[in-house]
Amino acid sequence: MAMLTETPAGPVVLSREQIEEIGAALDEIRARVTDDLGERDREYIYSIIKAQRGFEVAGRGLMYLGFLPPFWLAGVAALSVSKILDNMEIGHNVMHGQYDWMREPGLNSRVFEWDTVCPADQWRHSHNYMHHTFTNIHGMDRDIGYGILRVDEAQPWNPLRLGNPLYAFFLMLAFEWGVMGHDLEVENIVQGKRKWPDVKALLKGQIRKAGRQVLKDYVVFPALTGPLFLSTLAGNFTANIVRNLWTFSIIFCGHFPSGVQTFSEQECAEETQGEWYVRQMLGSANIDGSRLFHIMSGNLSHQIEHHLFPDLPANRYPEIAPEVKALCEKHGLPYNTGSFSKQIGSVWAKLFKLALPPVLAGKPQPAGVIVVRRGQDSEVGV
Repeated sequence: MAMLTETPAGPVVLSREQIEEIGAALDEIRARVTDDLGERDREYIYSIIKAQRGFEVAGRGLMYLGFLPPFWLAGVAALSVSKILDNMEIGHNVMHGQYDWMREPGLNSRVFEWDTVCPADQWRHSHNYMHHTFTNIHGMDRDIGYGILRVDEAQPWNPLRLGNPLYAFFLMLAFEWGVMGHDLEVENIVQGKRKWPDVKALLKGQIRKAGRQVLKDYVVFPALTGPLFLSTLAGNFTANIVRNLWTFSIIFCGHFPSGVQTFSEQECAEETQGEWYVRQMLGSANIDGSRLFHIMSGNLSHQIEHHLFPDLPANRYPEIAPEVKALCEKHGLPYNTGSFSKQIGSVWAKLFKLALPPVLAGKPQPAGVIVVRRGQDSEVGV
């Protein structure tokens, strides 16, 4: 095995041999888990679906007693849990193809639709393809700031960035709508880089899907409760806000806390599989928590493992996390993890810091890891 090179106060240097070793080890983990998929994974996703439907039925039913504050609060809580499970542990993971091996029509990634305003087909393009293929590559992964926020020093600063924390706050409240508009590339429309023919079909799909969601949550179900229409409407609205707050927080903790690294297109050109794996590990972060916390996060609290293996069932991530962590430690790579309070605090600290001009924000963090690229004579810092 190639020896790890590290200067006393400098970055870790990964040799080509180490990159190949990391890639082979992760390939072995993937093959082992894939070969072991079966009944317990099937039972797991069915149990989550059963729980999600139970919470939704309970929440809808409790709204008929919404004139009593305790029942209204209980209804909102049940609907919030239902929507979080539907979006994160079911919708997100199913649409990654994690359960395509079951050949169950209701869990087919190509036809599944979730309880949010973003059309599934658009999400699969902006998230499954663009984000997971080009993770944290400037100019290719639009999840770096979502076209709105400055979350990395390599993004240029201008006076509009002073509103960074405020933009993040409103994005958090309306996160499902932000996700819906992601594939439009609104900033490119404003700059004239995208024309009407480029977005016409996308807008039609969004209007159709968002219309159904608005009709369901803010017209049909409130109307079914008769004189409690406004109470039910407020309950449904509140549940959607709770889901947005939670989803935003989990996703941002997995992508933007301190220590997460970004990359240039040149650094990632013609990557080997091992180099792609290393980029995923350096560009993601985990959140420590209980089993219930992991379920409610869609196991995106294991964001590192998810980025390595996005199409493996997420309930397997806690099992392989110790192996991934040990692999990082063996090669001197950071395994970015921490409590929810630590990670979300780090995210918001970064949002405030990067709102400031560089002269006030301080110097950017130096590269934490240097990769010796195949076919290159020089080292590339990532």
